[in-house]
Amino acid sequence: MAAAERERERDKDGRGREREGRVRFRLDQPRAPRRKLLPDYDPEAFGRLSERIARFLGTGRFIVWMTVVIIMWVVWNVSAPAGLRFDQYPFIFLTLMLSLQASYAAPLILLAQNRQDDRDRVTHEQDRKSNERSIADTEYLTREIASLRLGLGEVATRDWIRSELQDLVKELEEQREVFPSESAGSRDAGDR
Repeated sequence: MAAAERERERDKDGRGREREGRVRFRLDQPRAPRRKLLPDYDPEAFGRLSERIARFLGTGRFIVWMTVVIIMWVVWNVSAPAGLRFDQYPFIFLTLMLSLQASYAAPLILLAQNRQDDRDRVTHEQDRKSNERSIADTEYLTREIASLRLGLGEVATRDWIRSELQDLVKELEEQREVFPSESAGSRDAGDR
C-alpha cells in the first residue's frame, strides 16, 4: 500500500493534482510512426512514368493514333445506326475526352520538364566544377612554366659560355700585345 501511495505522489504535478489522462513521452526514444491518410508512393517511379508519357506525347506516333481515334469516333457517331451512336453530332463526349487528356498531359509534361531541368542543373554544376579545376590546373602549370623560364634564364647556355670564352681569349690576346712575353730565363722564382 505504501508503494502505491508513493507512485501516486510521483504522478502528481507541482500543485498536488494527479495527472490523469496525460501520456508521458520519453525524449530519449523515438516515437512510433503515425498512420498516414494518403498512400505512400515512390516519387522517382512516378517521375519516370511521367517522363515516358511525356516522351510518347511528343512523338508523331501519338499524333497518328490520336488522329485515327478521333476519325473513327466521328465516323462511327455519324454513320452508325441511331441506336449504336454514343455521342451525337456536337460530339460533347469527344470534347470532354480531349479536355481530360489535355488536363492530364500538361502536368505530366511539366513534371518531366522539371525533372529534366534538375538533371541539367546537376550536369551544369558538375561541368562548372570541372571547368574550375581545369582553370586551376592551367594556372598552376602556367606558373610552373614561368618559374622554369626564369630559372633557365639564369642557367649558362652553350652559346653564352662560347661568347664568354671568346671574350676572354680576345682579352688575353690584347694583353699579350700590350705586355709582350719576356724571355723564360728572367722570370722570378716566386712566380711559379
